[in-house]
Amino acid sequence: MNFTVGFKPLLGDAHSMDNLEKQLICPICLEMFSKPVVILPCQHNLCRKCANDVFQASNPLWQSRGSTTVSSGGRFRCPSCRHEVVLDRHGVYGLQRNLLVENIIDIYKQESSRPLHSKAEQHLMCEEHEEEKINIYCLSCEVPTCSLCKVFGAHKDCEVAPLPTIYKRQKSELSDGIAMLVAGNDRVQAVITQMEEVCQTIEDNSRRQKQLLNQRFESLCAVLEERKGELLQALAREQEEKLQRVRGLIRQYGDHLEASSKLVESAIQSMEEPQMALYLQQAKELINKVGAMSKVELAGRPEPGYESMEQFTVSVEHVAEMLRTIDFQSGASGEEEDEEVALDGDEGSAGPEEERPDGP
Repeated sequence: MNFTVGFKPLLGDAHSMDNLEKQLICPICLEMFSKPVVILPCQHNLCRKCANDVFQASNPLWQSRGSTTVSSGGRFRCPSCRHEVVLDRHGVYGLQRNLLVENIIDIYKQESSRPLHSKAEQHLMCEEHEEEKINIYCLSCEVPTCSLCKVFGAHKDCEVAPLPTIYKRQKSELSDGIAMLVAGNDRVQAVITQMEEVCQTIEDNSRRQKQLLNQRFESLCAVLEERKGELLQALAREQEEKLQRVRGLIRQYGDHLEASSKLVESAIQSMEEPQMALYLQQAKELINKVGAMSKVELAGRPEPGYESMEQFTVSVEHVAEMLRTIDFQSGASGEEEDEEVALDGDEGSAGPEEERPDGP
């Protein structure tokens, strides 16, 4: 059943509303944006549901926010300009809502539902009977109609009801549906809030475990540094002892060489003495000194291989292999591990006392 509104002055306003409605059409569902409306980085708008549908189609393996885990994000292209939209781990729920467009939609719907004129109902006329107002509702065809259509027209065999009665009934049904939808949205929002809290808890726990992991590896590094310092000190002590011994021998041999050189010089000068009597007075003493000097025994030289430091070689292969086996303990928290370490230490200290009665 077709009908027209015969109120001419309102045609201009209706045309403006139509132009406004065209600007509020989603490019995906081709319907007016449904709240919430999300704004893409390219400044185009989409219904959140439509954005989620496009995103799910582009990322089939991405898990939704209602699942037990949340993925790391994804990407899709804007259907209006093909600009690539990169999303974070919240998916389309991380996109900013366009509150301005939502407010415009609310105003548009309010203006659309507002009566155009106090006599507007008088101008809702039947197209088949131009002089008749639309005043009844055909329950069989589910369309508004006029009385003449019921009596003589296409709806004469149909069941009808007063238009205000059906208006109130359907308005009540729509109101109930809106209430149910809003309640469902509240439940969904509560689930979203819970999931966001789970994400925050995961981040907090991960940060805490990272700190514990860093502390324990720093403790291992401190132990390694301490042990390295001890071994370097032992190596330095051995080096100093060997150097002192060898340098002492060098000084001893040097002193002997210097005394021997002086004695040789004195003997040569004595041999150049032309007077035999004077020479013989000094010769005997020089001969004895030369003989004694030649028989002086010096300390033995360092044994072969004395300079080697191979005994200070450290084998770390087994320690490195053991360090590579460090891994996370499934089902054990940091506090439980600390308690286990403390208990192991107590048991280790009590062990010898328990075994002592069995000893000698």
